[in-house]
Amino acid sequence: MQRLNNWVRGFLQYRGLLRQLVMRDLKIKYRRSFLGYLWSVLNPLMIMLVMTVVFSTMFRRNIENFPVYLLSGQVMFNFMTNSTNQGMRSILGSAALLKKTYVPKYIFTLAKVTSCLVDFLLSLGALALVMLFTGVRPTPYLLLAPLVLMQLYVFCVGVGLFLAQATVFFRDIQYIYSVITMAWMYLTPIFYPVDMLPERLQGLIKLCNPMYCYISQFRGVVLYGWMPAWHLWAYGSLAALLSLTIGIVSFLRSQDRFILFI
Repeated sequence: MQRLNNWVRGFLQYRGLLRQLVMRDLKIKYRRSFLGYLWSVLNPLMIMLVMTVVFSTMFRRNIENFPVYLLSGQVMFNFMTNSTNQGMRSILGSAALLKKTYVPKYIFTLAKVTSCLVDFLLSLGALALVMLFTGVRPTPYLLLAPLVLMQLYVFCVGVGLFLAQATVFFRDIQYIYSVITMAWMYLTPIFYPVDMLPERLQGLIKLCNPMYCYISQFRGVVLYGWMPAWHLWAYGSLAALLSLTIGIVSFLRSQDRFILFI
């Protein structure tokens, strides 16, 4: 508990550094880019167009407003993948600074996930454009979208913290995780309806895949204009808190040994 309190005090003390790290990551990403931050909108739009052409013949007949269905799942999953991958490499990537001065180590992981969140929020402009052109009318339930995004953000912070500390000791996790996220993507109904799967697999995905929960909630408030079922809110919140708890505990237990392995 004392170490957790130190984390909170450290966060308040170094929140300015967190802001600077986030801004640095964003500037580095778009440095020497002619279109700059506009790529946050153009990139998901172009990927959506390609995937719509590829998958429309297979799934579009069964899915209402396939472009919005596809893009709403795509941007959510891309944020999870990008933020956790960035978080995973955050400690190793900051090794030079950590060896020279004292900085709360979790700040680097939190900065990576947060910079990906900013990029993700910019990419929602692409979703807004597609909704406009396909005639999706916003409803009052759209105001619930930040609650869904907060669940996903907390979930990603937890996963990022866990992967960051694990990668310090086991570098192979970087390569294993890329395979895991690929399988995870195909086991998440991003470009296909979940009801096309066998019932047993449907139940397994709904029970064990938090991304199904977050994407279903997001589509509910953005595309379909309805209140997501209470069990989705409960499951999403529980998964986020469990992920954050595991991430914090594992990070706290191992952070003092980072200096020996980085």
